[in-house]
Amino acid sequence: MTLMKKYLLILAVIVASLPLGGCKPSFTLNGAPIDYNLYHTIHVSDFPIRAALVYPPLQQTFENELLNYITRNTRLQTIDGPSDLTMEGEITQYYLTPQAVTEDAYASRTRLTIGVRVKYTDARAEGKDIDQTFTAYRDFDSSQMLTDVQDQLCQEIAEELVQLIYNATLGNW
Repeated sequence: MTLMKKYLLILAVIVASLPLGGCKPSFTLNGAPIDYNLYHTIHVSDFPIRAALVYPPLQQTFENELLNYITRNTRLQTIDGPSDLTMEGEITQYYLTPQAVTEDAYASRTRLTIGVRVKYTDARAEGKDIDQTFTAYRDFDSSQMLTDVQDQLCQEIAEELVQLIYNATLGNW
């Protein structure tokens, strides 16, 4: 064994025997945890549709998804009236745009975009309030009628919007 190999072997043994307790990675799946000693309740108000195009089932789909997500991922009690946290807002965008225009000037894909303005208020801590618009979209084949895919697209978009909203508010991402 050469002298260099001996030194490398000794160095490897020394490094392997060093304690690794000085560095502990810590992870949470949804950002900083909610302090449940301080926060007990949340009020989620209605999210009326204020977009130029209106698809009435969208409001209920979005509100149900938001409430269910909060219930599944926190221990906060949802209440009506004054609370520790408040979420309110409106559905401000619901529109279609052509995508992937073909050589004969027809769109082969169409994009459904939904936007939700959210006002999040933290009654317990200053500087944590948010007033922001979140948008998400899904593309679908233009050969399909919107009425045939609308419910599924709205559900998928609502799920994405709720995750974005949760991460920006309760998840503290």
